[in-house]
Amino acid sequence: MNIERAYDSIDEINAEDPNKITVNGKEWPVELIYGIRMTEEIESFMPEASDELKVAVRAQHIGRWTSPRSNYPMDKVGYMKWRTELYSIHAELASIQLRKFGLPEGFATNVSTYIREKAKRNSPETQIVEDVACLVFLRWYFEEFMEKHEHEKLLGIVRKTWAKMSDKAHERALTIPFTDSQFALVKEALGL
Repeated sequence: MNIERAYDSIDEINAEDPNKITVNGKEWPVELIYGIRMTEEIESFMPEASDELKVAVRAQHIGRWTSPRSNYPMDKVGYMKWRTELYSIHAELASIQLRKFGLPEGFATNVSTYIREKAKRNSPETQIVEDVACLVFLRWYFEEFMEKHEHEKLLGIVRKTWAKMSDKAHERALTIPFTDSQFALVKEALGL
């Protein structure tokens, strides 16, 4: 199976994201660059991962903008409902897209399962999807969170993120080139 063909099928959807981010002076659809970052991370973190797992990582946020957070109550229950429904939305959309591009049924089913079951972390594959998502958050999106949230909330975010990760991902996270303020917050949150 040509994994690039699978990536292209996911990128075709994510290129439609109307939300934009500027990276190195170039404007990107938010979920397109997120998927690329996820692929870069798994290739570095676990290059021996199966093609299905690599594709699940790429598709983890496929079409995310189609179900905005603002469509749900702005409380913890609303947030959890939104996140839970997103897993199913992403899994279904990835499955449809992969089948559309003629990828085998079993391949699409595995990708869909890894995405849908990510929150449960009840298999090595779904734990890897979670690990990669956490590592990408810490490497690329943590600074933005630091600008938006108060100190105590940030400590909680770091602790919750850390709790989702495997020991291997913990080791990897500590090699991220954090700024001094980011690393100080991580050390405080984790009692290092």
